[in-house]
Amino acid sequence: MRDPRDRDLGMDRRITRRDFLNGIAITVGASLLPPETLFAFQGDDFAPERSPDYYPPAKTGLRGSHPGSFEVAHAMRDGSLGPVLKEARPTNEHYDVIIVGGGISGLAAAHFFRTTAGPDARILVLDNHDDFGGHAKRNEFHLGSRYLIGYGGTQSLESPGHYSAVAKGVLTDIGIDPQKFYTAYDQKYYSSRHMGRGVFFDRETFGRDYLAVGAGQKPWAEFLAHAPLSEAAKRDIARVYEEKADHMPGLTSDQKKAKLVKMSYRDYLLNVLGVSRDALPFFQTHTHDLYGIGIEAVPALDLWGLEYPGFQGLNLEHTNYPGISLTAIPKDDDEPYIFHFPDGNASVARSLVRKLIPAAVPGHAMEDLVTSRVNYAQLDTPGSRVRIRLNSTAVRVRHVGDPTSATEVEVMYVRGGKAWTVRAPGCVLACWNGVVPYLCPEIPERQRKALGYGVKVPLVYTNVALKNWRGFSTLGVAHVEAPGSFFSNMTLDFPVSLGAYHFSRGPDNPIVMHLLRTPCKPGLPARDQHRAGHAELLGMSFETFERALRDELNRIAGSAGFDAARDIAGITVNRWPHGYAYEYNSLWDPILPENEQPCYIGRQPFGRITIANSDAGAFAYTNVAIDQAHRAVGELTSRVSSHKAGIGR
Repeated sequence: MRDPRDRDLGMDRRITRRDFLNGIAITVGASLLPPETLFAFQGDDFAPERSPDYYPPAKTGLRGSHPGSFEVAHAMRDGSLGPVLKEARPTNEHYDVIIVGGGISGLAAAHFFRTTAGPDARILVLDNHDDFGGHAKRNEFHLGSRYLIGYGGTQSLESPGHYSAVAKGVLTDIGIDPQKFYTAYDQKYYSSRHMGRGVFFDRETFGRDYLAVGAGQKPWAEFLAHAPLSEAAKRDIARVYEEKADHMPGLTSDQKKAKLVKMSYRDYLLNVLGVSRDALPFFQTHTHDLYGIGIEAVPALDLWGLEYPGFQGLNLEHTNYPGISLTAIPKDDDEPYIFHFPDGNASVARSLVRKLIPAAVPGHAMEDLVTSRVNYAQLDTPGSRVRIRLNSTAVRVRHVGDPTSATEVEVMYVRGGKAWTVRAPGCVLACWNGVVPYLCPEIPERQRKALGYGVKVPLVYTNVALKNWRGFSTLGVAHVEAPGSFFSNMTLDFPVSLGAYHFSRGPDNPIVMHLLRTPCKPGLPARDQHRAGHAELLGMSFETFERALRDELNRIAGSAGFDAARDIAGITVNRWPHGYAYEYNSLWDPILPENEQPCYIGRQPFGRITIANSDAGAFAYTNVAIDQAHRAVGELTSRVSSHKAGIGR
């Protein structure tokens, strides 16, 4: 039954979601068929990338782990691929390395391998999605003559000045100069328009809808004066942000850290700072964007490292706690958060592809990268030494013979409903760790368990193309936190103009708004929350996301003239059931030396198979994906060095 408010929300309006609606009937309808039928209805000439209309960044609707990208992998997991695998045929192609996964780590692995083996090295990259980049996903909208770009996954280069020499070297090699963002990113764009942060208190959680404006700009008592909170909660929230008292007197810095590392931020607020329980809903989702879970499941020490409020008076030394590498430690020389392409780190992936297959990505500079249209037909051509094969899900990776003496690895993948095999002297698995035991059942049991330890963090990055942003300008908000709502954060896009791409000229012009949802389950251990989130996201329809965002935006900005039925021009929901790499959490995970950590055990080479990706470093950052690719390629090339004469035949 339709919600009677749907018409007012604009659920009946035509928006740019055509690709979703056209594709869902085929994909979902096909998924109801038995495996032998699903994987047999397409012919051997399956090559959608060669169509002149093939351009995944412009697709809207349900993206990220989009319909068609995960069904084969799920069938592999469930053991229902037997009829397809029996019909596998060799491609009769010859490569020097096969890389499973076309995200940033896989593309970086291809870059490192070619750098080591030479320009004649033959490289095949397989990816299950219809676009390369993995979580570095690009979303585009076309509103008449206006062209909007948004990021559907990994969003920025985090503190590139602190990257390893290897990661910095890759950026240089592919033509990315982070210093250019100091002029490309207008750091005063919103503040010069008197726009800042707001908090939306929803009626379901707090009793009535109310938008408080000026977080971090006004004194906290003033900011919260009319919020639907108890007076005790208002006083406590202000105290958390403003008080500089030492609430752990008599303890050294290390002794304080020893307590904070095993204490959640929620418990720190309640039991150390003494805030009232009424204040907790205000803070609950503060950690969603970085951790995918709430404050009851994140160590307080981590949040001190990220300069969350409440630690001002503890006088902690700016050093890591033994055995814990914090996401960040406050530094006087921290770089601003400005290293952002309009499509996030999708431009890093594009730049890697340009280096590997110049014909696929026109142009030569960082500036023209943003507006270049990828020629997907050039990614997988017979004449190219590097080939990127999309819509191809690896289902088995094994040595041809005994792993201790084999000279080849065979990879089986499913593409267009058919199974194919291809061989090479080595293979880099740049897919996520959790799938590796299914791909390579011959891997030793201890390593299999280690690979399955981390659970990817589910999240949803939704981009909404707005015809204008006058309502938000009138309210004075560019970023809104909504701790009780379906989407916990919403932000007007980063103000970046690079090359021929120009950011919104003003409130009367179109803009992209970015919304975040993390489907966590408070009360469960972190990994169990992530597992529950996986299932929740896979069961959600596009309509659920659309209705929620329309309702939420209307309630936040409707009083200032915003109308979801009129002002929304396009919606792209980037659903990532398996999103961020799992980072060890001292509340739930043992503190271990590096060589005993699951990621270290899991990433060990197995014969001629090596393992990359950010999972292998248990850290969800682009530089980690690059560093792990470098390690994996180094391990592989050292193992096949005796066969170097065969490279580049």
